[in-house]
Order: sequence, then structure tokens, then C-alpha cells
Amino acid sequence: MKKRILKIIKRILITILAIIVVLGIATFLYMQKATFGSLPSSKSMVKIEKSPHYKDGEFQNTIYTPTLAPGYSFWGEIQKQIFDKSVPTEPSKRIPSVKTDLKHFPADQNLLVWFGHSSALLQIDGKKILIDPIFSDNASPLPNTVKVFDGTNKYHVQDLPNIDYLLISHDHYDHLDYETVLALKDKVKTVICGLGVGAHFERWGYPKDKIIEQDWNDDVVVAKNFTIHTLTARHKSGRGLKQNQSLWASFLINSPTLKVYYSGDGGYDTHFAEIGKQFGPIDVAIMENGQYDKAWHYIHMLPEETLQAAKDLQAKSIVPVHNSKFALVKHTWNAPLNELNRLNAKYQIPLITPVIGEIVIFDEHKVFKQWWKDNSN
Repeated sequence: MKKRILKIIKRILITILAIIVVLGIATFLYMQKATFGSLPSSKSMVKIEKSPHYKDGEFQNTIYTPTLAPGYSFWGEIQKQIFDKSVPTEPSKRIPSVKTDLKHFPADQNLLVWFGHSSALLQIDGKKILIDPIFSDNASPLPNTVKVFDGTNKYHVQDLPNIDYLLISHDHYDHLDYETVLALKDKVKTVICGLGVGAHFERWGYPKDKIIEQDWNDDVVVAKNFTIHTLTARHKSGRGLKQNQSLWASFLINSPTLKVYYSGDGGYDTHFAEIGKQFGPIDVAIMENGQYDKAWHYIHMLPEETLQAAKDLQAKSIVPVHNSKFALVKHTWNAPLNELNRLNAKYQIPLITPVIGEIVIFDEHKVFKQWWKDNSN
């Protein structure tokens, strides 16, 4: 009897081990898909290892930055994300948008068109600049997960004009989208990204001479008195099992007539004040405001931190992004815009809050309708 029980246990253990091996092999094979991108080549690592921000085999923030705040656990957050249905994270109505002819802007105007989440097209002193575009139906390498809200995917790559500069803040799936970047290949003249991010573009067929990989505080001279600065952010990176192998960044577009800052993703820290001291005042700050949680606030700002960061930057106005397209955490879909507006009673920084596809002409100083309140249930 004892031997029989041992045989049964042995068979069970062998079966479990076989399942683990099969799952491991399947996961490994699945992660060879192009959507996962590539790690930097040995040649690229020569430059990366010279960066003062690359230590102990990965990129580091300027100060200690845990993924989770004290008191929270990884599995606890995963469980909350999967099983907690108490917060309605998706809108019950279609998100409003307008369809704009993006290929025939007035050449003499500085403007922005927001596509939801952090994607936006800017025209600044005649240059077309696209930031963190995602025109796919989901923000994940797994089909039918992290799907777009109804109404937010009206625009596609074929709607875009030719792009002078594509800015990528980091390589997470909701900022560096494989399908979008692949479709953009023949429209983009130059990609500007953090160190290591170029490996993804190279795997996806972009020629190396189109890609400019930068460390923090590096510059790209666009024209006379027109520079794009790659600046500090406080975040993480990674598309596979090995994390933080590419550098996350923020950007300052410093043209003869306008200064536009894009925060990318990241937690609040002193770098905003340092950037403000060096470059301020900033005319327009495109700031992360959404997909936040107290558990993640070292790497994603809470709404009041967004406002404080804009104040530190000496920003004259804010375009709040990273909201209204995907549900990545447990807050109501319109909480970011509601909270930012409520808290802004203290800060009094003009908010630029267009609907998706609406043209924002920076010189007009328009008062924007709070469209998300009409779509709140």
C-alpha cells in the first residue's frame, strides 16, 4: 500500500514537472515573437555601460525607486487587478472624438492633436513631432487584453502626415507599440529614444541611421535655436523577463517660439524642479495623469503630484495625458481628469483638455469643455 501511494505521488510530481516544462517552453517560444522586441546588442552595450545611469546590469533612477510602495505586494496587486470588480474602470458610453485632417495643418501654427492615452501629434515651428503613438486595439503582447475604450481608436497610422521626429519615452507596451511602429516605418524620418530602446526598432526593420539613442541630458539639434533635449524621468522599462535594459526619459522640445515638455511616465521627484530651473518657464507641459495607484506612486504620479511637478517646471499650461483610453489600474476611467480639475483650484494652472482628435492651437488660449463629465457613467 505504501509503495502504491509513493508511485502515485511520483506520477503526480512527474506530471506537474512535465506541465511546468511544457509551459516554460511554450512561454519561451511565445516570447520570441517580434512584438517583444530585442535586448541591446553587444555593440550597443559598449555605449550603455558608459552611462552613469547604468549600474549592476540595469538602468537605475537617480534615487531608490521600488516598483511598489511599502505595505503593498506584487501578488496582492495582481489579485486586486484580476478579482476586484468594485471599481468600474471602463466607461459605459462611447468616448467622444472628432476626426481631423492631420495632413493639411496650417503651416504657420504651433498645435497639438491628442489621440488618447499618451499619444499626440505636435506641429512646432513647422516640424511634425509624434510622441508615444499607439493605434492598436490593445496595449499588451497578449491578444484581447488591455483593450481600448470604445471610441478611442478612430485614428490610424495612415491618417498621419510624414513625421520629422518620433519621440519614445520608454519601451512599455502602452508607449512603444509594435504594430504602430511597424506601420510608421516609411513615414518617420528620425526616432529619438533612450539608450537601449533602439534595439527594438532595429529588430522591426528600422535602419540604424534613423535612430538616435540618448542618455539623460543629451540633445538633438533640429535647426537654429531648435533643440530636442532628452531629460530625466523616474520610471522603469522592459518588455520581457529581463527588466530595465533600456532607459526611460522625458523630453523638452525647445524651439525658437515655444517650449513644450513631455514627462513620459514616472513618479514625482526633484528632477522636475531641476528641469524648471534650467529651462523654465515651460509654455506647455504634457504630463502623465492617469493609471495611478498609491501602490505604484514611486513610478506613476498621483494627480496632485502632477500639478506640483508642473509648478516645479514653471509650466504655463498642462496637457494631461496617460488617461481615457486603457484601464491599467483600479480607478474609474475619468477619475484622473476629475481629480486634476478639483485639485487645480489650489494650483490654478491652465488645463488643456481636448477631446481625441481636436486641434489645439497653442496661441489661442481656449477654455476647454469638461467632456469627460458628460460621459461619466
